[in-house]
This record gives sequence, C-alpha cells and structure tokens, in this order.
Amino acid sequence: MPTRIILVRHGETDWNFEHRWQGHADTPLNDKGRAQARELADRFDGEQVAAVYSSDLLRARETARILAERLGLEVTTVPALRERSFGLWEGLRHEDIVHRFPGLDDSPDAETREAMARRVLVSLRAIAASHPGETVLVVSHGGPIRAALRHHEHPAGEEAVANCSVIDLEVD
Repeated sequence: MPTRIILVRHGETDWNFEHRWQGHADTPLNDKGRAQARELADRFDGEQVAAVYSSDLLRARETARILAERLGLEVTTVPALRERSFGLWEGLRHEDIVHRFPGLDDSPDAETREAMARRVLVSLRAIAASHPGETVLVVSHGGPIRAALRHHEHPAGEEAVANCSVIDLEVD
C-alpha cells in the first residue's frame, strides 16, 4: 500500500515578499506567512495524518508547527529537506545578482540542483518507508518540492511553487 506524502511549501517570509534568494538563510515567516499557515491548517481538519516532517530552517519549522498543532502532532525536523544552498546569492534580489554576477546562470558556490535533489529524495523515501500506507505532511521549500515533482515526472516540476502550496504524492 503506498504512502501518501503531502508536500507543503512554507509560508511567506519578508525575503519572499522582497524577491530575495533565501537558500539556507534562516528567515522567519512574516505575519502573512503565519496567516497562510493557519488558513492551511484549516484544510487538514479531520485529515488522518500520521506524522509531520519539516526542513530544519525556521520558515519551514514555523509552518510545520502551526499545521502540527492543529493535528495534535509533533514536528520531526529533517535537515536534508532544506532548500538548495545558493551561497553568495543568498539575500540578493535578481537585479542584484545580474549586476554583481553578470553572465552567470548559477551562484559559483551554490549546491548543485542534482545534489539537492538526491538528498531530498533519499529523505522522502526514508519518510515513506517509515509510514507504509499512511499519510504524512512534509513541509519544505520550492526547490525540494520541484525536485520531487521532477522525479515523479509531474508537469509542475519546473513551475514556481507558491507559499503554502500543497502537492500530493504517492510513494510505493
């Protein structure tokens, strides 16, 4: 019986609002992000969720805590569910990057997309193996969610993932 993994992107942060690259920067939710998480928690009323997992970054942990409290569950943090590290680009806006790093498609010291995808997929497989046939919530970030979608050949794997978006996956 497959495990249902409900992937959730964290709520909004000031850096999301300002269009800054976050990566491993440990930014908190802003008021809108907390409201998004509370609204999303309403959606899970009555849902049979066995566990809540989260990236260890504050924005994801805050979102997961709001969801888990509604479900009467604790949050298990998993550092491998973090966003991709963008190195020197973290904290910068796109226009800053174009000005400071002309001609580059990626930060020179960024984690590769492939490395991020590997660590995220290993973690999701381990979570699924720990909960056969159950439903679990996993709160993470746009990059890891897109990596999981690409792995499952989902058409949304290349699209932006909005704050507090929800995507269902089944893992055998």
